[in-house]
Amino acid sequence: MTLLPLAAEGEAASLAAFLQRLLKYDRAAAVRLQAAGEALAVFGRAPALDVVVVRVVALAEPAELDRTVSAGELLEAVEPAAVTVPAAVTGPAWAGMLPPRGGWRKQEGLPESGPLGLAVQAAVGEFKVRVEELPEDKRTRGELDRIGAEIWGRRLGSTALPLRAAHAAYVFGLLRPEASADLLTAGSWLRLRTPYGSVALRKAGGLPGLGVTPL
Repeated sequence: MTLLPLAAEGEAASLAAFLQRLLKYDRAAAVRLQAAGEALAVFGRAPALDVVVVRVVALAEPAELDRTVSAGELLEAVEPAAVTVPAAVTGPAWAGMLPPRGGWRKQEGLPESGPLGLAVQAAVGEFKVRVEELPEDKRTRGELDRIGAEIWGRRLGSTALPLRAAHAAYVFGLLRPEASADLLTAGSWLRLRTPYGSVALRKAGGLPGLGVTPL
């Protein structure tokens, strides 16, 4: 049993909120944990948006760990001052293809976090309107995915980052009006970074199981 002391009570609350959001959309979600020094990175896959969402938690003591666990079991193990890491589970395919730790370079052209959030809200509204305009017999999964792919595949500003990355950051509480947002690249990966965490995805293709229906 591995016990990780947390740096502050707020760290426990933020980790629990992140896990609850994951479990809301995937009750069987798994997360990969990587601890290095006094930081614990929690990687989860945002269902339907085909991105990896990362939440970093500050630890009270240095630790070394790399384990894939059940998100539900991890949530149950979160206490105000520490988290007990559950036993490892067989990881999904995405957990073996995480973004690199280093080599990231900042890219220009990304709108600020406030406009990004507004763009996400406008896109969600557009999706709902376009679906409501469809005749009942045309509201198939294929048609919904086609509309979603068109909307969420749009690029943000002058960057290669698709709108679905900002949507994932918004859904998981990482994109907030008062916080900064940066775009980083490393090899074939893109990363939307805010003070609350990151969203990462490959420039071309994506992670296994692409879907585009809004969360």
